[in-house]
Amino acid sequence: MQLSATPYEERLTAPRSWWLISCLVGLSFALILLPFGTLPLLGGLAGGTAVAAVAASSYGSLRIRVVGDSLIAGEAKIPVTALGDAEVLDAEEARAWRTYKADTRAFLLLRAYIPTALRVEVTDPADPTPYLYLSTREPERLAAAIKQARDAA
Repeated sequence: MQLSATPYEERLTAPRSWWLISCLVGLSFALILLPFGTLPLLGGLAGGTAVAAVAASSYGSLRIRVVGDSLIAGEAKIPVTALGDAEVLDAEEARAWRTYKADTRAFLLLRAYIPTALRVEVTDPADPTPYLYLSTREPERLAAAIKQARDAA
């Protein structure tokens, strides 16, 4: 496998507000357990915050990478030779492709808290997937990395 000149890696981390919400969830658990005493209150605060933080962290742990001759998006690994043109989607166009323009056969790596996305055509005739929809904060850079990896392959 050949390494591309410009490897790309992005982690789709959860927004900062989700961490505040994790603290509020812990506070809610503490208030629920308040009638049972101080120790359950502290346990509810710590446990509720920890569970909510783990949930936020795991939801935001997906990565998009272009490594060598492959695009790795979450659990999917696609050779760049099976990909066609990439279309950078601004917030409005990304919302359209998530809703009424969406094809049910498409691969969606969707994070609603990321407004921009990249739509990449799948050119492999054996693959029924028409395109990949990838939420990304840097769609231009991802498109360039895919193009460069495809040209190098």
